[in-house]
Amino acid sequence: MAHAVRACSLALVFVILLLFVKAKIDECQRGNVTVKPSRLISLGSSVNISCSLKPKQGCSPYSSFNQLILYQFKNRIHIQHGDSLSSQVTGLSLGTTVFVCKLACSKSTEIRICGADVLVGVVPEQPQNLSCIQNGEHGTVTCTWERGRNTHLFTTYTLQLNGPKNLTWQKQCNGNYCDRLNLGINLIPESSESNYTAKVMAVNKLGSASSFPSVFTFLDIVRPLPPWDIRIRFVNDSVRRCILQWKDEELVQFNRLRYRPVNSTFWNMVNATNVKGRHDLLDLMPFAMYEFQISSKIHLYKGSWSNWSESLRTQTPEEEPTGMLDVWYMKQHIDYNTQQISLFWKNLNVSEARGKIHYWVSLHEVTGGKTTLQNITENTSWTWIIPRTGNWTVTVSAANSKGSSLPTRINITDLCGAELLAPHQVSASPEGLDNIMVSWEPPAKTAPAVQEYVVEWRELHPGGSTESPLNWLRSPPYNMSTLISENIKPYICYEFHVYALSGDQGGCSSIRGDAKHKAPLNGPHINAITAEKGGVLISWHGIPAQEQMGCILRYRIYWREQNSDSQTHLCEIPYRASPNSHHITSLQPRVTYILWMTALTAAGESPQGNEREFCLQGKADWIAYLAPSICIAVITVGIFSTRFFRQKAAALLSALSPQCCSREIPDPANSMWVKKCPIAEEKMVHLDRLLTAWSTSEEPEPLVINEVLNKGIPVIRPTHRSNWSEGQEVQGHCTSEEDTGYCASSPPHPRALTTETQQQVDLYKVLGCRGPDSKLGNVPLKALPVDYLPTQEGYLPCNTDPLPSQEEPIIDPLEELQPQHISLSIFPSSSLHPLNYSFGKKLTLDQLKMGCDSFML
Repeated sequence: MAHAVRACSLALVFVILLLFVKAKIDECQRGNVTVKPSRLISLGSSVNISCSLKPKQGCSPYSSFNQLILYQFKNRIHIQHGDSLSSQVTGLSLGTTVFVCKLACSKSTEIRICGADVLVGVVPEQPQNLSCIQNGEHGTVTCTWERGRNTHLFTTYTLQLNGPKNLTWQKQCNGNYCDRLNLGINLIPESSESNYTAKVMAVNKLGSASSFPSVFTFLDIVRPLPPWDIRIRFVNDSVRRCILQWKDEELVQFNRLRYRPVNSTFWNMVNATNVKGRHDLLDLMPFAMYEFQISSKIHLYKGSWSNWSESLRTQTPEEEPTGMLDVWYMKQHIDYNTQQISLFWKNLNVSEARGKIHYWVSLHEVTGGKTTLQNITENTSWTWIIPRTGNWTVTVSAANSKGSSLPTRINITDLCGAELLAPHQVSASPEGLDNIMVSWEPPAKTAPAVQEYVVEWRELHPGGSTESPLNWLRSPPYNMSTLISENIKPYICYEFHVYALSGDQGGCSSIRGDAKHKAPLNGPHINAITAEKGGVLISWHGIPAQEQMGCILRYRIYWREQNSDSQTHLCEIPYRASPNSHHITSLQPRVTYILWMTALTAAGESPQGNEREFCLQGKADWIAYLAPSICIAVITVGIFSTRFFRQKAAALLSALSPQCCSREIPDPANSMWVKKCPIAEEKMVHLDRLLTAWSTSEEPEPLVINEVLNKGIPVIRPTHRSNWSEGQEVQGHCTSEEDTGYCASSPPHPRALTTETQQQVDLYKVLGCRGPDSKLGNVPLKALPVDYLPTQEGYLPCNTDPLPSQEEPIIDPLEELQPQHISLSIFPSSSLHPLNYSFGKKLTLDQLKMGCDSFML
């Protein structure tokens, strides 16, 4: 099986080779392309390209389109009719240029004849800066040089080294990137004074070039290996003396050392001669991480320094701390009896700490004369809860394994207790992206007493959170400003306090500020809307610190009615650290509102936060409704107290009454009016007979009423007013008690009536004098009976008061003393037409009709 696979592989290779040979043979079977003077030329030379067809390889005899075309890459450079062409080409660029000759027998067909490649190159330049080096006493010689520009031709570089006793070493490399050769030989120290000569020669088909010879000795080219096995030792476990040790090659005479703290970029340099791998260092800092490196050299003037050794990192021993801690504190009341004391201090710098630091903290009650608390911590803060009574003193010191620093003692007082010491005109303005300038004015009356100022700041978190670290700077009493650059970031709001200290007293002022600001990214989130007496309480979540983009100056609450185009209202609230709530009283009950909020910085307003719907429940404000109602009532009473307006209102109501309300009044023969209106004493018998006939007959006969020619009509008045209402059901219209002697609802028996006057009057004369188009308002009130029953066909008087004559008006003294009442009809007056009646004719009751629209109020 393996033999079969091998045979197939060989056959495949053979077939491929045959195809390549055939392609090479067929490539120029129609003609040839020749290049003169050569296919390899130097840059700037010209070349002659010729193309010729072989016999009988042209187009057919009948073709009139027989052209030879010469291409340089894909560009036509020469066209000629016939069997050959020749073209001279100049200005070829470095590298290979391809020429192809084609035969065109038609406009659309071209046949490839043959082609040729022309290679353009340059003569090698002279190699420069030839140098040789031997790494270590037992290393090999390596030489390097600069080749110059690329020749674009195959170039060979040969390195040759000649030594004493006619010794010659030679090595060669090929290619355009050959610029380094290792001879593989070692120069020995015994021949340190012998001279060696090195030379490099470059050769290609266009020419050659040779470098200048380089002459050197063993000491000139040998570079020692870097030192190794570096160690460090501290005498008596003290930084005061440090011994550094390492290993070198035997011929090394000189060393140089460099060292630095690992957090520094500056190196300390030390030169040492014939130290034999040892050196003492005396200026190292305690408890600091150092980095050490060493380099070596064989001869002071000859040769070169070795590479730097690998770094050695180590930490120096501790020493007793120096300096004093900068301590600050905060005091916060918890309840009536207790308070919280928070202490803060800054780390000592490396030169002062001189070791791994921990802190001793003691709290003393001065009045009791005893220490109440002692603690050891590695943090830079501590908090206690202590009683609010008594005077307290705090002591803080830094300690390590070798000792402790001097203690810092402070008295716990109210830092803002003295208002006269409070600085004035505190301001915070940005200075660049990470600096804030805090300025203030000294207290007006107590400026000479100020011993120092302390500027305190921390990030201001929503809700007044104190999780961010506290920072502070001390300033002498003659400085009224300080530049804050420590722990300042753009788009963060900081709260600054400036304290003026004098002995155990202090006064303070505060302000907020930021280094850079822009509009907040989001608005506040309303989380609750609750109804309260007189309004609503809106509560919201503060904007996260990373979205505030500076100091919030104000909040805005917007509201508008839901599904309405009414104006949007707003309420602006100055920023407060807490609480995040506000009470508004502008919402009306039983109205649904949409509410949202925004926040503003000095750069602009945030997008709106979430929207909340709210409807304030409860009764509407009765004052808002009562006041207009009272005003309307007063105006109405004032208007209708005038007789003119009462008359106009009655006419208007009558005109607005619908016609459908009009209905016929029952036949007066069956009404109670007959009982109330006796005309004269001598007619009573006739009236009784009439009533008897009505009561016994279902359909009474028409009653003939004789025309009354007397000048007066007896007025019938009730003997007792109470008899009008006791046990009687109202059947019709009731008139005023003062102007009428009866009511249309259930009158008393006719025998109870008394006759006051015997005057007679023509009851229908007055009615007949009204024309068809006359209105009730046109008739004088004194000329008409007050209680009359109007109908569409006529009028029938309902009282028996005498009508005054035209010659002598009769005035009733009692009538003048009583207020006069005007009856107002709620039915249209246009439906009331006077009765067409001619004197001398008889009027029958079946001709009288009354409608519901005739009743008067």
